[in-house]
Amino acid sequence: MVAPIKTISVIGAGGMGAAYASKFYDLDKNRVFLIAKGERYDRLKEKGLIVNGRHYFFNVIRPEEKGSPSDLILVAVKHHQLGEALKDISNMVGENTLILSVMNGIESEAQIGAVYGMDKLLYCVAVGIDAVRQGNRVSFSRQGKLFFGEAENIDYNERVKRVQSLFDQAEIVYEIPEDMIRTLWWKFMINAGINQASAVLGAPYSVFQRSGDAKELMESAMREVMAIAQATGVHLSEADITNWNLFLSSLSPDGKTSMLQDIEARRKTEIEMFAGKVIELGKEHGIPTPVNQTLYRVIKVIEGD
Repeated sequence: MVAPIKTISVIGAGGMGAAYASKFYDLDKNRVFLIAKGERYDRLKEKGLIVNGRHYFFNVIRPEEKGSPSDLILVAVKHHQLGEALKDISNMVGENTLILSVMNGIESEAQIGAVYGMDKLLYCVAVGIDAVRQGNRVSFSRQGKLFFGEAENIDYNERVKRVQSLFDQAEIVYEIPEDMIRTLWWKFMINAGINQASAVLGAPYSVFQRSGDAKELMESAMREVMAIAQATGVHLSEADITNWNLFLSSLSPDGKTSMLQDIEARRKTEIEMFAGKVIELGKEHGIPTPVNQTLYRVIKVIEGD
């Protein structure tokens, strides 16, 4: 008998965190908690969040509050917020707690595992969700899909089955890949392409659906990641780019990547986690990364404007 996940804490109430929190709330409002502090705590307590037109008043807890550990913690913060978030979830981590990160990049699991142990973690990436937050309003027309699991998932262990059961109950679309590490790199490759290219061009998905030049910029950044992945023993191929382009064609033309949303809102981007990491790994493996170097410089200029 698999032990059920009864309580879920979410840290990071941006578009993605709020979208998944709303799914858990719809399952049972008493099972989900948002971790927040300071002005954000006050705002969430007072105004709640409006997700797809429905007003949600979540249970909100401060990091310093002592209580029962959560069965699952969903980490949905930005790259530069992770260090602080790791401190803020400490009171919610217990012996049987599982942690899922829906953050971008390929490093968050290792960073979380360094603090709480890899035995607390399952790998996870979110693909295709189009959640956008403006003020206390969050909207999404596609929930996309969560890919999660152990590094290898030939047979599902109890940890995977616990999360699988919860996602089934909450009607969260998911897939459990046999090779989760490859899936992490695949998502990293996609983000290095579409997020960064959209940010420098100020372009929604429609531009990449119709412009060959925009698509070539995106793909050239992706191919640099592909070469680095091959050097680390992870097999990505042109077929992965082709499949991404097929998926891209199905996205809402008006949809925007998270990095473009950050640029438009004048927020700090995750450029260090994308191009910054590609450049670092390129140097480590002796692989040129001129496209990502250029994207890095352009976005840093935009950030500093």
